[in-house]
Amino acid sequence: MNPILEKEPVKRAETSIKEFDPSLEVFCLEQTARTAQDAATALSCSVGAIVKSLLFRAGENFVLCLVSGDKRCSLNKLKKILEEKDVSMANPDDVKRITGYTIGGVSPVGHLSKLKIYVDTNLERFKNVFAAAGHPNCVFEIEFNQLIKLTNGQMKEIAE
Repeated sequence: MNPILEKEPVKRAETSIKEFDPSLEVFCLEQTARTAQDAATALSCSVGAIVKSLLFRAGENFVLCLVSGDKRCSLNKLKKILEEKDVSMANPDDVKRITGYTIGGVSPVGHLSKLKIYVDTNLERFKNVFAAAGHPNCVFEIEFNQLIKLTNGQMKEIAE
């Protein structure tokens, strides 16, 4: 058993994933999947099939955006959707405090705080996608339409 799979954040992500669908597996990669490109290389898949879980601060609130690995989240689009002028990337301390994960291993589920989640429409290009599972080396594969159900995410055009 890989000791990384025993870490609390990985267990928390895995619990949420397994409660949704017991057949989904969290697995560890030999090399880091801290960036979308690293993950795509490790998994031999398109970088676009990697789900980036990005936390944004919008005024006093936070929103998690799930964006395709080959796209960037648009602050302007987020500002319009949220009707909020003050939108920025959350800092590493906020990411850890709100999600319970460190940057590079933020899972789309199993957060410490309840979050509004937006899923970028660009991810629809892929039948299956890969997302982090609580650690930079841990990922899980899921069908795109299952990811929407798992996260209760709202489909939005948020990439540029």
